[in-house]
Amino acid sequence: MKWGPFETGDISDAQQVRIVLEKYRPSALMHFAAYAYVGESVEQPLLYYRNNFVGTLVLLRTVVDFRHIPVVFSSTCATYGVPERVPIKENHPQRPINAYGQSKLFVERLLADLNVAYGLPWIALRYFKAAGADPDGEIGESHDPETHLITLVLAAARTGAPVRIFGEDYDTLDGTCVRDYVHVCDIADAHVRALDYLLKGGDSCALNLANSRGYSIKEVIRMAEKVCGRNVPWETVGRRPGDPPILIGDAGRARAVLDWRPIYSDLETQIRDAWNWITNGHPKLLNTSIQREVS
Repeated sequence: MKWGPFETGDISDAQQVRIVLEKYRPSALMHFAAYAYVGESVEQPLLYYRNNFVGTLVLLRTVVDFRHIPVVFSSTCATYGVPERVPIKENHPQRPINAYGQSKLFVERLLADLNVAYGLPWIALRYFKAAGADPDGEIGESHDPETHLITLVLAAARTGAPVRIFGEDYDTLDGTCVRDYVHVCDIADAHVRALDYLLKGGDSCALNLANSRGYSIKEVIRMAEKVCGRNVPWETVGRRPGDPPILIGDAGRARAVLDWRPIYSDLETQIRDAWNWITNGHPKLLNTSIQREVS
């Protein structure tokens, strides 16, 4: 944290949440705390329901005692499951195929019910694939194990260890999964706009944060090779449970409601910012143990 006070705690600790709320009397809440590995959620669903849903239930149970604290919730396109059509709009049926997406959908429904019962204002921002890094190189991805595609591809470019592609037989142009990548700076901008919107009395709703353009895994690899000027070795293994073939979002509602448009989210910019973070900001990341799982 660079600015303001910082409290460490667990969202499922109702007593501590209450102490923090009473101490600071916040004007709003942004909720990012969740586990977010699709494969792990299939293997350990109880872990995801306990943390992502039950933890949030405890948090919000305390928040409603403080009445109208607007909530900006970090949701996900995983709530849609396998899309019937693309690009996906917010009114698309929500049928998650993994516990991660299901746990986020439960929270969205909880927020809607709390709005009816207590007047709790909320916005759920359904991210598609967050990517990139701070253009100034101060903030970037640092996970251990790492499962995000662009970070793994860039590690492969630097180290020469092949990145694993989970499935090359999907019904897409090159057989690999297609995803809609959105720069983290654009996602951050959307959160600020959502917060301002709620504080001004805007209606509660769910919004897609998407670039409305999809790229396959192999397209990402080719772009990384262009940006880095290096070969990216890869190998194919079997499909991973819980991965839809194509996820591309329609961000028209976010444009209409928040006047939001992704301005950093072309694929080359996202990869270049991530590469700058890894090579210039934190080269030590290249030496950490990495779980090379991509989808």
